[in-house]
Amino acid sequence: MTGRRLPRRRDLAPLVRFKTPTLSPRARRLAAALTIEDLRRIARRRTPRAAFDYADGAAEREVSLARARQAFADVEFHPAILRDVSSVDTSREVLGARTALPFGIAPTGFTRLMQTEGEVAGVTAAEAAGIPYALSTMGTTSIEDVAAAAPGARKWFQLYMWKDRDRSMALVDRAAKAGFDTLMVTVDVPVAGARLRDTRNGFTIPPTLTPRTVLNAIPRPAWWFNLLTTEPLAFASLDAWSGTVGELLDTMFDPTVTYDDLAWIRDQWPGKVSVKGVQTVDDARRLADAGVDAIVLSNHGGRQLDRAPVPFHLLPSVVKEVGGDVEIHLDTGILSGQDVVAALAHGARFTLVGRAYLYGLMAGGRPGVDRAIDILRGQIERTMRLLGVSALDELEPGHVTALRRLVPPDR
Repeated sequence: MTGRRLPRRRDLAPLVRFKTPTLSPRARRLAAALTIEDLRRIARRRTPRAAFDYADGAAEREVSLARARQAFADVEFHPAILRDVSSVDTSREVLGARTALPFGIAPTGFTRLMQTEGEVAGVTAAEAAGIPYALSTMGTTSIEDVAAAAPGARKWFQLYMWKDRDRSMALVDRAAKAGFDTLMVTVDVPVAGARLRDTRNGFTIPPTLTPRTVLNAIPRPAWWFNLLTTEPLAFASLDAWSGTVGELLDTMFDPTVTYDDLAWIRDQWPGKVSVKGVQTVDDARRLADAGVDAIVLSNHGGRQLDRAPVPFHLLPSVVKEVGGDVEIHLDTGILSGQDVVAALAHGARFTLVGRAYLYGLMAGGRPGVDRAIDILRGQIERTMRLLGVSALDELEPGHVTALRRLVPPDR
């Protein structure tokens, strides 16, 4: 028969450890978020629908976005065993400088409408993490204020070519003077995509108050308080706008932009040039021949042409064609560190995250962005160890299989 006795305090001490209570509700929320999807759920609860849907949504039926995410979900990893992975190096040389992690923060528009700290939260978090931050032409903080907020950060400026060429190049000149080292020219926007969530929500700049938006805002007073009690929105590229987002974009985007315009921009810019929005092998080849420093395989997060090519599926063909001539970066659909690792194994030099960062921002401001970066960092390091690699350059196509649900009939 088993003998029993009352437990002594010294016996319990090694078995039970009481957690120190966290007084900050924001800190508790963020600590409980273990994935980017967790941050998304928090963001959705705390952000009015119109602002959340602007970040979360895509074009038309949102097929492109769903396919991009499914492509990463369909990755099969092939781990190697009995490797020394006691330490892993997640750094990489990207466009002439070392970055601590193989991802940067993608350019996102109207960021302060999602959470009042906006671009400043993003660039300061990027500075702390040692990764690049890209400011959008449609950002809601000026070029100069972003530069001043994080003087030690590596900053890239994303450019939409406007119909007003002089105004476009004035932005380029300001970015160069402010210390931005890379110009990211986005080329998949001859017109704005049909972002139906924004249309249905009546998403405008500034936000339009209707009975529906007021009712939706009642459970989210912190968002409105922050918007109304902080500095007014200061756009990177314009002074003010009173229409819908789609109307603004259509007044700015220029459907006449060609390769000749790109060459002209290249001659004006003193630093590196990246071209974002590449979706065919032929265009990748032509851009490499034109002498750009990097191309970004991207369908704009599914926000332009719905049913566009999945960048991750396109990646191997582009690497085969131009991988030795130009850096290949990738975005769209990345919501985990495993997605980043899969892209690198398939040949991408670097990746960009947009929504993943925005979910963190909406969930908790600057600490939320830090949490998103920490989640991705931890997932990257763990995946590398489980694959048996200790440095990014050890990743190779043999580490991943992209299981295809959709295969063109001629393949």
